[in-house]
Amino acid sequence: METPDGPWAWLVLVASMMTYALTLGFSASVGVFYTDLQNSFSATNTETSWFPSIITAVLHAGGPLCSLMVERFGCRITVIVGGLLCGTGLVASSFSQNLIHLYLTAGFVGGVGLSLSFQAAVTVLGYYFIKRRTLANAIASSGASIGMALWPLASRYLLETMGWRGSFMIFGGVLLNCCVCGAVMRPVKTPPSAPGKDVSSSVHNGTSGAVMELEQRKGIQRYIAFDLLLGHRRYQIYTIGVAWMVLGFVLPLFYLVPYATTSGIEETTAALLLSLIGFINIFARPVAGIVSQHKIFSGKLIYLFSGAVIANGLSNLVCAASASFSSFIVYCCLYAISMSVIGALVFHVLMDIVGMKRFPGAFGLFTILESVTILIGPPLAGFLVDITGEYSYVFYFSCIAVSSSGLFMFLASYIIDRKEAQSNPKPVNISDGKDKDDHKNVIYRPAKQETAA
Repeated sequence: METPDGPWAWLVLVASMMTYALTLGFSASVGVFYTDLQNSFSATNTETSWFPSIITAVLHAGGPLCSLMVERFGCRITVIVGGLLCGTGLVASSFSQNLIHLYLTAGFVGGVGLSLSFQAAVTVLGYYFIKRRTLANAIASSGASIGMALWPLASRYLLETMGWRGSFMIFGGVLLNCCVCGAVMRPVKTPPSAPGKDVSSSVHNGTSGAVMELEQRKGIQRYIAFDLLLGHRRYQIYTIGVAWMVLGFVLPLFYLVPYATTSGIEETTAALLLSLIGFINIFARPVAGIVSQHKIFSGKLIYLFSGAVIANGLSNLVCAASASFSSFIVYCCLYAISMSVIGALVFHVLMDIVGMKRFPGAFGLFTILESVTILIGPPLAGFLVDITGEYSYVFYFSCIAVSSSGLFMFLASYIIDRKEAQSNPKPVNISDGKDKDDHKNVIYRPAKQETAA
């Protein structure tokens, strides 16, 4: 049994990085196969776009199932089961005879496996790291950047030599490495919250005492925190804002390669654009995590996050206005830098808003709402391409959706801060990242006070 912030925590961090790279890296490289899948099944853009839409939506929608698995069996078993599912789903998808088969195997079965592995890897960091949680989340998220850099290159190479079916079969074997990462994630225990409490009593089925607190909550709120969505003002703003954001945030990852190839750029070079985004993320995400720990952002991470969202949305105007290779390079740099800040902070801001004790349930509802907009975003964009014949409109749409969501989160958070400052001039207790008392590790006010605000 391991303790938070101990030596083993850093090995768990490496395992989480690898899990991020395997799961998010594959889902982000699906755009490389877009044209070949469309030609193989003689499908429209709308029909083809359902595949990346389903796999990404299921990846995010598995939050409640992951919370249940983590509570019952712990993060280790959850990641291993996820690795088995996504590996099996990808291998089975290589035998698909139509798009429906592909939706079910790689989309649904593979997506569930990716979800369990990825989201359990996110959760385990919250238990293993307390003092350096922001930095740990930023470093782990750089694993997604490594995956984004390497998966498109591997995808392009395998696609040229083995076709999409052979590529998916090999990728199924690669994704089984999630099981190895999960084996590293030993159960973690936390110190007793009251004198005389037996530390061993805080461990249940290989999970930490923070998860045990969830057992005291009855009903579906243990896994889907509807009470927070109804009563916690800041959680409402953040969840709605991020769900709105992902309507357009993921579209460039799916449509950048098809857009570049239809603009006269070679397919191999177009795949390198996705890799460029990944390589920039490798270095930018840890930097974003370190910068976010500066005292100037203490209690104000939501503003840094929403500012990055606005910048990310506006960056889409660059390649929407011009389809030249130089414009694509500039766009990839701007998109990747802003994406790095978003990726480094998205889960940490949620942890700060609700605290670790409510994080599993809050995370479950958060990811379900994300998945709804992720599911409808790519098909809407595909329909837009079918009726206009132009990929540039996808990037205009992405610009509007993403930048407006960032503006919403920024202004709404500012209004609440002003109201709270006027109603209570006393300083608010802000977490310094040290969970001395977990119920105090929330940088915002309780739901009852926030509703009144």
